[in-house]
Amino acid sequence: MNVQVVVIGGGPSGLMAAIAAAENGAKTLLIDKGEKLGKKLAISGGGRCNVTNRLPQDDVIKHIPGNGRFLYSAFSVFNNYDIIDFFEGLGVALKEEDHGRMFPVSNSAKTVVNALLNRLEELHVTIRTNTPVEAIQYGDEQHTVILKTKEKVLTNSVVLAVGGKAVPHTGSTGDGYAWAKTAGHTITDLYPTEVPLTSNETFIKKKGLQGLSLRDVDLSVLNGKGKAIISHKMDMLFTHFGISGPAVLRCSQFVVKELRKGNKHVTMKVDALPDQHEQRLLEDYTQLMEQNPKKSFKNLVKGIVPERYLDFLLEKSDISKEEKVANISREKVRAFISDLKGFTFTVNGSLPMEKAFVTGGGVSTKEIVPNTMQSKIMHGLYFCGEILDIHGYTGGYNITSAMVTGRVAGMNAAWEALA
Repeated sequence: MNVQVVVIGGGPSGLMAAIAAAENGAKTLLIDKGEKLGKKLAISGGGRCNVTNRLPQDDVIKHIPGNGRFLYSAFSVFNNYDIIDFFEGLGVALKEEDHGRMFPVSNSAKTVVNALLNRLEELHVTIRTNTPVEAIQYGDEQHTVILKTKEKVLTNSVVLAVGGKAVPHTGSTGDGYAWAKTAGHTITDLYPTEVPLTSNETFIKKKGLQGLSLRDVDLSVLNGKGKAIISHKMDMLFTHFGISGPAVLRCSQFVVKELRKGNKHVTMKVDALPDQHEQRLLEDYTQLMEQNPKKSFKNLVKGIVPERYLDFLLEKSDISKEEKVANISREKVRAFISDLKGFTFTVNGSLPMEKAFVTGGGVSTKEIVPNTMQSKIMHGLYFCGEILDIHGYTGGYNITSAMVTGRVAGMNAAWEALA
């Protein structure tokens, strides 16, 4: 079989690449080892598919802490606003939710996947599902993609859009790294990001806080000197193994990087009342205590944080639930307020790569032409999506990176193939 562009991988970046290649006039083949295309798209955003983020371009790139700056060139060709126009052009109405996240009005990822599949059909892209690739042989003029069935496909350009190693049940099992290495590319160390964290603190082992969610807290990762490396103000959740939830996922890559430096554990800090000043809280409660000496301290502070967390912090400050305000020392009150504003604990690891949402590491961006996604090492070879050493926070940022790099890779693969 002879084609002009082969795209390997039917996730968000591969679908965009195949559409872009075909729109630019190349005879395109899209290969995926799974039964269905767009598996990761179908489960993204809780099954509603967070297609992109509408924040200004600089903010989007800021939310891609793993080499996001590399994307500036690609964004000048096709950016997050172009993604919105692209889907609306395919008849997918979108709506904006919190923090700029864009979803289909239908609230169903199927709408997005089907629109992409219909476009592939309109463009007469050949699709082969259930078709694992065994190897790629790179040639001087053309490349040969060898399928598991031993069938050979000759092509002018290859686009590798096979994903990383996170969420493997969607087909991202790290197949592409070997094919990139064969072409001479460097694969930087792989590690999980956007991943729940583990802790062996006694309070986690006792499971007293298990299942408790704290809303809009400020969660920080501290370095060895107790200074915050990063802070995120979002929700977090205590689990039977440690912590999870949006704030934790965003902090996780910074924790993983600290642990990879050889630290046995990393300190985290929770500010449960980020909008209030510690000194002011102390003054307010001191005044309330003077006015209500007969009240129990717990009743005085009730409702300030969820009850289970309140009980936990009171016990930590050695204040019993019934203890009357008049009998409590200033020191205990100060300790309690201090924990409300900055309870610290340690984490010692993360769940494995399989449980991560995003892969850190991948094909080194130093070896990729930033405005075409072409390999600097091998002619007719392009990379897009999570196989690259680029990773962002959840919230439409990784999918934006995948679609932008996919679009740019597909276009340029077509132009090179047709030249």
